[in-house]
Amino acid sequence: MTSTTDPDRSAATVTVAADPYGWLEDVEGEEALAWVRARNAEAESALTTSPRFEALRTGILEVLDSTAKIPGVVQRGAHLYNFWTDADHVRGVWRRTTWASYRTAEPEWEVLMDVDALAAAEGVGWVWHGARVLRPSFTRALVSLSRGGSDADETREFDLVTKTFVADGFRRPESKGGMGWADGAGEEVFVYTDVGDGSMTTSGYPRTVRRWRRGTPLAEAPEVFGGERTDLSVVAVRDTTPGFERDFVVRSRAFYDSDTYLLGAGGALTRLDVPRSAEPGVQREWLTVELREDWEVAGRTYPGGALLATRFADFLAGDRDFEVLYAPTATTSLAGASWTRHHLVLNILDDVTNRLEVLTPPAGAAPGPWRRRPLDLGEATHGAVPALATIAVGAVDPDEEDALWLTTSGFLSPTTLSRLDLDADGATVGVERLKSLPAFFDATGLHVEQHFVRSDDGTRVPYFQVSREPVAPGGPAPTLLAGYGGFEVSRLPGYSGGVGRSWLARGGVYVVANIRGGGEYGPRWHQAALREHRHRAYEDFAAVARDLVARGVTDPAHLGAQGGSNGGLLVGNMLTGYPELFGAIVCQVPLLDMRRYSHLLAGASWMAEYGDPDDPRQWEYIQTFSPYHLVDPAAAYPPVLFTTSTRDDRVHPGHARKMAAKMLAAGKDVTSFENLEGGHGGAATNAQAAFMQALAFEFLWQRLG
Repeated sequence: MTSTTDPDRSAATVTVAADPYGWLEDVEGEEALAWVRARNAEAESALTTSPRFEALRTGILEVLDSTAKIPGVVQRGAHLYNFWTDADHVRGVWRRTTWASYRTAEPEWEVLMDVDALAAAEGVGWVWHGARVLRPSFTRALVSLSRGGSDADETREFDLVTKTFVADGFRRPESKGGMGWADGAGEEVFVYTDVGDGSMTTSGYPRTVRRWRRGTPLAEAPEVFGGERTDLSVVAVRDTTPGFERDFVVRSRAFYDSDTYLLGAGGALTRLDVPRSAEPGVQREWLTVELREDWEVAGRTYPGGALLATRFADFLAGDRDFEVLYAPTATTSLAGASWTRHHLVLNILDDVTNRLEVLTPPAGAAPGPWRRRPLDLGEATHGAVPALATIAVGAVDPDEEDALWLTTSGFLSPTTLSRLDLDADGATVGVERLKSLPAFFDATGLHVEQHFVRSDDGTRVPYFQVSREPVAPGGPAPTLLAGYGGFEVSRLPGYSGGVGRSWLARGGVYVVANIRGGGEYGPRWHQAALREHRHRAYEDFAAVARDLVARGVTDPAHLGAQGGSNGGLLVGNMLTGYPELFGAIVCQVPLLDMRRYSHLLAGASWMAEYGDPDDPRQWEYIQTFSPYHLVDPAAAYPPVLFTTSTRDDRVHPGHARKMAAKMLAAGKDVTSFENLEGGHGGAATNAQAAFMQALAFEFLWQRLG
């Protein structure tokens, strides 16, 4: 029996007892799983028996398993590390190569760990969760593995010379949390994990962080910091920059509400005196502060969304004189900032289109402003970057080089990976194209457009449309509208062979809405749809839907909506609040019961986003976007597919289960499928991911095509 109720919050027990479908919250309960299997059988009968389904599934799986995929790498010392999955490596291999080999068409890979072989040997469906390599020796790693894809995982010490787990090495038992190196010798680690009663927050994440020395019991590791039980989590990280080694503790009270401490000698903690909503960053001698709200300090007011900088030592000494490296405008926001050895590269979104700037700080202790220059990718790449594409950069090795990984990707432009080198002035020395995806679908006749529509309150909302010209020569086109609208997450153009093969190449129109709640226009765009203003995200999405009809792209009978996680809450509200706009809804790993969400798994951590349903005043507005409570048995709803995962320990599968059960009892057109593995991503392997995606596309073609 899996507990889902926080004993310190008695309202949860009362609520679930009054819920006729509350028994479906018992994640692995026999009765609940019997219900899941029955719904799965119905879904498979309705969807997988179609002659189209197998072609959808195999087409998606060919993309996911393709050996022509770009092997994304990170540089650690002399090697480039990659984790890889394909048809022969279902759960994947962790491997590495050299720069010389990576530059060839067929790199030679040294396999470090075969997760399929490990899973078979141990009888556990392991899912790779990453590795942290020890610096500066690069001889050990802390490898994290998840059982079935859940957020909870375990960490083991791995020897990169012998390619085996270290006997009697560091090992963190299964829990949400993590472990990272705490010294350069590999004799100590920071560990934040479940160590017994009182060590976890109400959100299910670690409340404490300890410094654990090799050869000693974890239970005896001294506590470095302990937060409150109502916090989100606590972590510790080590800055391994040569000559600037230092440790930090981050206490997160909630999303975008945290304190960062410098951990000094003897365990002394110095809080970085910046707003709790801000994100500080330290690189060599510099402190940067990314603001989410206006900050008045030392007689100046800096705007939310700005990026500030000062010397870290001066800041610790009390100086609050910042240089503004970036300030937002009505159409721009900061998408990212990446340090190289001598430069800081800003990635700026302007109406959801990227541009890059290179900033160079004054050397040493010299005063003076930062130098600034645009990074012209059109000239640097000979015009190879498509319009309305996403550009991403990241440092190759910020300790040693002024080099960037440059990734470009568009809806119709296969992803490319290049290396871009800068000189001492921040000018581009050269761009070396390293890898590119093949075209997984025929894009002939397709094109990408960006449109804007006014939402109910007059706000200008952008969206991308991928379609043919003319869009609907034979009548309204089957159109799929996707969105997210939460947690400051931006939805940007990107190449998807699965969407291309399963939807675009078959005649569908694909639309991505950049609604409020996301980060497309920075913190203000996110904050505009928080808590009592959540309705604005839904009004934005509905405005895009109406605009597609008004422009003649489609009609409600041929318009579908798809979203997952917070996006599942979004389309759940389309289902209950705007049913007349859609012909079908695909709702994946969703939040739906907003009365119970804060008592289920990680739900308490999202109250800064949605509000506290146990506060009667906040429940007044939360109930207006709680789809589970808005279902009207007498109302007409479009057909809906709910998908979730038994192993999702972030968003409780009970949300999708209960919503499906409630609507089925009211006689609505509901299809429900729950993958028994997969975690919050919904799938643990490529085969599972292909199956789940094919279910969604087959459902949409049946209802919209």
